[in-house]
Amino acid sequence: QVQLVESGGGLVQAGGSLRLSCAASGRTFSSYAMGWFRQAPGKEREFVARISKSGRTTYYADSVKGRFTISRDNAKNTVYLQMNSLKPEDTAVYYCAADATPQIATSAYQYDFWGQGTQVTVSS
Repeated sequence: QVQLVESGGGLVQAGGSLRLSCAASGRTFSSYAMGWFRQAPGKEREFVARISKSGRTTYYADSVKGRFTISRDNAKNTVYLQMNSLKPEDTAVYYCAADATPQIATSAYQYDFWGQGTQVTVSS
C-alpha cells in the first residue's frame, strides 16, 4: 500500500502560480511512477502530468505543457506540480496517483493508488 496526501491547493488569480505537493508513505516511493490528474465539476478525471520513477522522464497533457512542471524528490517521498500562468479552466480538484508500471500511462484506471485531492480555484 502507498498512502498519498496532496497539499498546496487554493484560490489564485488568473496568471498566478501555485505549487502542489504530494507526500507518500508506505511502500518504497521510488518504486512508483507518479502522476497528477484533475477533475472539474461535471467532467471526467483527466491526465495532467507524469514523472518516471527516477524523475528523468516527464510527460504532460497538451493543455498544460509549457505552464506546469512535475518533479519529485525521492529522498523526501514527495512529488510536486508547479503550476504557472494559471487559467480559469485549470480550476479543478487535483489528485496525485502512483503507478507501479514503467510504461507511460495517461488513463486513471492504470494507476494503483490515489490521494484525496486538493482544490485549485483560478479566478478571472
